[in-house]
Amino acid sequence: MLRSLLGEPPRQNEGLLADTMNIMGNSIQLLHKQMELYLDPSHDYRKLEVWTHGLISSLDELEQCLFAATFFRKKVVTDFVDDMDAAEKDNYARYVFFYKDGFIRLFSILDKLGTVLNELYNLNTSKEKPHYSYFTVLRQFHYLKVHIDLGNTLFTIKENYKEALNVLRRRRNTEIHYMNSELQDDLWQRHQALYGKIELEDLDGHLRDLEQGYRMVCETLLASYDYIIQEWKKNNKK
Repeated sequence: MLRSLLGEPPRQNEGLLADTMNIMGNSIQLLHKQMELYLDPSHDYRKLEVWTHGLISSLDELEQCLFAATFFRKKVVTDFVDDMDAAEKDNYARYVFFYKDGFIRLFSILDKLGTVLNELYNLNTSKEKPHYSYFTVLRQFHYLKVHIDLGNTLFTIKENYKEALNVLRRRRNTEIHYMNSELQDDLWQRHQALYGKIELEDLDGHLRDLEQGYRMVCETLLASYDYIIQEWKKNNKK
């Protein structure tokens, strides 16, 4: 959708994104077979289908945010806010919008996946923490000593992207709970320069963090749904 609005050709899913989308699509097909076999009287399969469709849509939106933020970043060529003309300020504002939307969506996807895993594997995370996050769910695998292979795989993925995730989580928390993250950068720059010009934050560094977070989400979804499918096949050998 965003690509067409920006005059770009439609996205062709490939690589990690294609693998992730495909495996979630495959899980929906298996869910349909499960519903045909067992009629799903408790609507558990239907609920998981709806959640999986939601994750597919959310991942699509995250990728679009990363694309749009990168698109508008290329249109920002000035190092100082005070030197920007009106058009460049608009492009900078658009970059900021999609960058912020991206890291907020990133953690939203992880938390939605946490809900799926918590329900699917009866992790009872709400007893540990009423308003839990994906990372709380991840700790439950270790604490309860269940589905150890999946828990270890997801923990390894998290650790591989630890640095970028920590940066993004701090900015997400600042954005939601305190002040806009870019305003915090501006305040720091104003303090450093006193009454001089405000230098832009590290736009390329921020985008690298967002791209790393996006890849972490893809790998996490891919590993989770690969495990889900293998468990279904193992437990339903009809």
